Amino acid sequence: MWQRLGLLAAGILMGLLATGLLMVLTARPPGVPVQLHPPPTEGPCQVHVAGAVALPGVYSLPRGSLVRDAIAAAGGLSDVSAPESLNLAAVLHDHQKIVVPSRTAPSMATGGDPGAGNHQVGGLLNLNTATDAELDSLPGIGPSLAKAIVAFREAHGPFGTPDELLDVPGIGPAKLAGLRDLVVCE
Repeated sequence: MWQRLGLLAAGILMGLLATGLLMVLTARPPGVPVQLHPPPTEGPCQVHVAGAVALPGVYSLPRGSLVRDAIAAAGGLSDVSAPESLNLAAVLHDHQKIVVPSRTAPSMATGGDPGAGNHQVGGLLNLNTATDAELDSLPGIGPSLAKAIVAFREAHGPFGTPDELLDVPGIGPAKLAGLRDLVVCE
């Protein structure tokens, strides 16, 4: 009987060893471990600073910089600058153009009314200095849309071209086509 039990134990042991060997031989190789990388960081913001600054040009500034930082990068304000119409605390956006106006108003050089300030340039309405009441006088622009244009300008800085009006909610291509010949960005 002891001999039978010994053979049974040896058989069970051999079966377990065979099963283990079979599992090792048929197991799939381990996969490549997952590597986590930090999210990519955005590069600097490219802005064009023009107008009444010491060194106009294109500058690279860290994301989240303000209009005042761009002006400082351009060597600061010139002696004839009139930055009152700029929102110096506005956050910069990539590829934005910042135009610092001059006290020598372009409207005087183009024959505009000297009492009108920078609101009229050669008979065209200056989007960067016009009040909401003046914007309301444009065809297709009502009081709420005029306020939206002024709010957008205060939040994002001056307009570089009339086409940037498309970024203002409520202005589409058709409305812009009707305004393009009536406005200017100085």
